[in-house]
Amino acid sequence: MKKYYPFITLAVLLVLPLVGFSTYVMHILILLLMWATIGMSWNLLSGYCGQVSFGHAAFFGIGAYTAGILYSKGAISSWYGLPLSVLVVGVFAFLIGLIVLRLRGPFFALATLASGEVFRVASENMAWLTNGTQGIMLQKRLWVSKEPYYYIILAIAVGTFILMRYLVGSKLGYFFVAIREDQDAAESMGINTTLYKTIALVVSGIVTGIAGAFYMNYMGYIDPHIVFALHDISIITIMIVMVGGVATQWGPFVGAVIMVLLQEMVRSVESLGALHMAIFGLLLIFIIIFLPNGIVGDLSKIKRFFGIGRVKA
Repeated sequence: MKKYYPFITLAVLLVLPLVGFSTYVMHILILLLMWATIGMSWNLLSGYCGQVSFGHAAFFGIGAYTAGILYSKGAISSWYGLPLSVLVVGVFAFLIGLIVLRLRGPFFALATLASGEVFRVASENMAWLTNGTQGIMLQKRLWVSKEPYYYIILAIAVGTFILMRYLVGSKLGYFFVAIREDQDAAESMGINTTLYKTIALVVSGIVTGIAGAFYMNYMGYIDPHIVFALHDISIITIMIVMVGGVATQWGPFVGAVIMVLLQEMVRSVESLGALHMAIFGLLLIFIIIFLPNGIVGDLSKIKRFFGIGRVKA
């Protein structure tokens, strides 16, 4: 039955807009799919390959600005940013990899965090290209309705899911896991760890960049503090995968559902203010203590707790 889950899920997602949801619900569904896509990309690099990144905002922002600069400086449709971000983000991810992949563990994580901040500061100061803190706004979005955006991000999410499933199940995926478990041992077995970590970083960056280019087209406005945000992009991405399940195929989807809905709930309560950060922190502590493998990774533990699947004596 499990082998049919992807097809059943896809069928449900394809018909959801036909239900006649409100504009707000469609907006939430679009965000769910976008965050699931970003989560899957982070999961490949950090979950399967063991290179924990705190700087995925850099790739998201580069993808978003690729689309935005095409529109503002080249008078070209920002939708061309989706395919172009594959090239642009791929090059930047490779260059970043040349620097940060020499590092391990917390040093790698800090270096990726710094890379995101470098791009944020650079985009603020390169006003001739990025409009600085004023950001870039589309004068007119291509569609008023949410449905076209939904099906575009659904196609991106499905394509990402297929790509990740293929990579993880291939020889490349076994190399990634070997590097995660013990990089020195992997090297002693003849695995070129630098090469495979670079591949994981570039693929992960490209997928995140495509999501960023989609965000530019969907939201119609970006600035450095939105698309290069440490908390709103990099940290939320990490939390999505940790809550859903690190190194699991469905974890990013489950985590995206929980985190997006939780974000919307806390934002609806204005009196909470900055306390929403405390709520996210408590959730992360709960997950680390009781469900260290995330909801999908510890699903059997959750079932046992609720007595699901027990055979009565």
